Formats: sequence, structure tokens, C-alpha cells
Amino acid sequence: MNSIKYDKATSTASIAAIVRRTTETSEEVRDSVSKIIADVKARGDAALMAWTEKLDGVKLQSLRISDETMKAAMRDQVTQEDLRVLRTAVEHLRTYHEKQLEKGYEIQPRPGVSLGQRIVPLRRVGLYIPGGKAAYPSTVLMNAIPAQVAGVPEIAIFTPPSKDGSVNPYVLAAAGILGIKEIYAVGGAQAVAACANGTETIAPCDKIAGPGNQYVAEAKRQVSGQIAIDMIAGPSEVLIIADQTADPELVAADLLAQAEHDERAGLVVLTTDESLPERLKAALDRQLETLPKRDIASVSAANLLVVLCDDLEDACRVSDVIAPEHLELMVENPRALLDKVNYAGSVFLGSYTPEALGDYYAGTNHTLPTNGTARFSSPLGVYDFMTRFSYLEYTQEAFMKEASDVEHFARLEGLDAHAASVTKRKNLKP
Repeated sequence: MNSIKYDKATSTASIAAIVRRTTETSEEVRDSVSKIIADVKARGDAALMAWTEKLDGVKLQSLRISDETMKAAMRDQVTQEDLRVLRTAVEHLRTYHEKQLEKGYEIQPRPGVSLGQRIVPLRRVGLYIPGGKAAYPSTVLMNAIPAQVAGVPEIAIFTPPSKDGSVNPYVLAAAGILGIKEIYAVGGAQAVAACANGTETIAPCDKIAGPGNQYVAEAKRQVSGQIAIDMIAGPSEVLIIADQTADPELVAADLLAQAEHDERAGLVVLTTDESLPERLKAALDRQLETLPKRDIASVSAANLLVVLCDDLEDACRVSDVIAPEHLELMVENPRALLDKVNYAGSVFLGSYTPEALGDYYAGTNHTLPTNGTARFSSPLGVYDFMTRFSYLEYTQEAFMKEASDVEHFARLEGLDAHAASVTKRKNLKP
């Protein structure tokens, strides 16, 4: 654990630099991903089969998971209680995300002039769901529900197979509850390549969303522009603002909830309580002793940064520069502090609102900007699965009224053909 004192002379940018980690990939990873993408583009299904066997050790009989396999998983491998919890989480997520649904508009700002915007869903999206050793049904819900609320008609799921070629039953159950039937046992950069280019079996997508390892992230980077991507996510992170009312045991528990994700997880505490760092270290040590993933969590916990601030306004200033993925306000009056926060992926107010609620169940989305990108980007939402176009209509009378100004503007830029397209209409006889 590292502790520093913040004062007005201390640069908040220097604190942010301590927290942020590079998201660049090595030349070896970039070259490997480029090779995989080119191969999938050239050989389609055969390349997907070959790379899955080489990288995952699985010789697939079929790329697509059958409807019967999904039904069997929900019937035989998932309990009724599992299904109840998943269905309840779906209800919570739908309720929250339906508020994000945007509508088009039309205005008549001047006589004879109509200007508008239509908002329509994307045609087809691919969702990447990490797999292999772990199960992430929550990632299915967090990505698919906003896409469904947006009205996307085609949703395909891509997830790495287990060693026996199967897909995690909880992932299948989450997809089944949502009515998604197009699921492929393909992961890694090859799945991203299939989304972007299509194969004999898989139709190309217009966007891919969902987290993955460094190969998946690099593949998304390389296909960006050919198709849309959600974001390039870095290691998970949490920043906790704590005052004298914060319980160090709860602060430690929430730090470790992020620490168990990844040895590179980012952990920061900004506090006005001079006694908290020592009490927090003791709490972390106690809880690490019994944590199943302590080998991972202890590495990131060792890099915890604790910043002692004179007041909570200073803490908010530092937090805004860091722009954390998760921001917890463990203070006496968290609502009063909320208005002082501008940049964060998601904010959790009070000691009874741990970040785990947002990961699974509350209704907000857990796909959040990392590594300071909350300064300019937002959580995944319905708006990410929609596109907009403008439209305009002029009557002849309205056109004639504004034509000369448009001609003038076009010639100002030296674009005579633009001007001529207006002039010809001016000269038409009524």
C-alpha cells in the first residue's frame, strides 16, 4: 500500500499518472492478431476451426450451439433458483435501460423548412462473452439488454469453448432467458475477425461489444472503422472516497472485490481521515488471509494508493482527474458529494451500495470506461446500439428565400459546382 498527502501544490495530474496503466499491446500481440484476422478473412470457417484448436485446444464439431443444447443446459445444468435470480436481474436491467431510449424529432424553424432526425437500431451486433475457466452470464445481460431495448433485430453471441467444446451453461441460460439463439463457441481474436468479416456460417456484424483479453482488445482495435466497437477496456478499477464515518472493513472488502479480477486492477482511496490508512491495511491483511483468489488480489492490493486530502472537495477534484471506472462515496452525506463529481463510469452512494450491486443486479450497466476514459466516454447503453440520420425538406418558396445566401457561402469556399446546383434551381420557371 502506498500513501501520499495531497495539497494544493500537488499536481492532480501526477496522481492520475500513478494510477493509469498503459493499454498498448506488444508488437508480438499485434502481429499475431493481424495474422489471425487475415486468415479468418481468407478462409472463413476453416480458419475459425483451426485457430480454436490451436489456441484453445478444442476440436470443434460445429461452430454454432444448437437450440437443443441451450434447452438442455437450462433444463439439466441450471437450477430454478439460478434462473429466478437471472430473470430478476433482467427485469432490473430492462427497467433502467428503457429510460435511455431516444426518439427522433422534427422542427419547422422557418416557414417552409422542415429539419429532423431519425434514430434507428443497428441491424446486427456481435457480443463477445469471455469464457473458458470462468462464467460471465452477467456480461450477456449487460450487453444484450441495451441492444434489445434499442431494437436490434439480430444479436449473435461469441464465447470461447471449454476444453470439451461446450459453452458454460449459465451463459446459455442467460441467452435463453433473453431469447437469443445465435451462439457460437468461438473466442479470441478469431471471433472478432468473424464479426467483422463474416464466414460461410457467420454473417458479418455492424458492431461488436463485450470485454476480452489483450488479444480480443487488439483485434477490436484493428477492426475498428470497418465495424463499430464499444471500447478498448483496461484492467478493472475502483476509487473510494472515504471520510471518518467509513468502515475500514467495508472499504477493504470493496477494494478486494476489484483486486480479485486482475493483478493489474487499479485501487485508490481518497480520504480525509488520517487514521484510515493504518486501519485499512490491517483490514486488508485480515481479509486476504481467507480470500480464495488471494494470489491475484494480493498483487493489486500491494499497489493500492491512499491519498490523504484536506477536505472532500479536494477528494472530488482528484477523483475527476483520475476519472475512475467505479467510484464509491463512503461518506456521511454521499448525495451532497454527488453534485461535485463530474467524471466517473458509475458512482455508488453510501456504505450499503457496494460496487457488486452494479456488477450484477441493480440495473445499471457494468460495462464502463476504464483508465481515465470516463473523462470523455460513458457506460454502455441503449444509445450505443442505435444510429441517427438527419433529414431536411424545403418548399420552393423557402428555397428561393435562402438560395442567394447558399450561393454566396459556396463561392466563399471556392466550390462553384455547389453554387451552380442552387443557381439552376433559382432559374427554373415556376
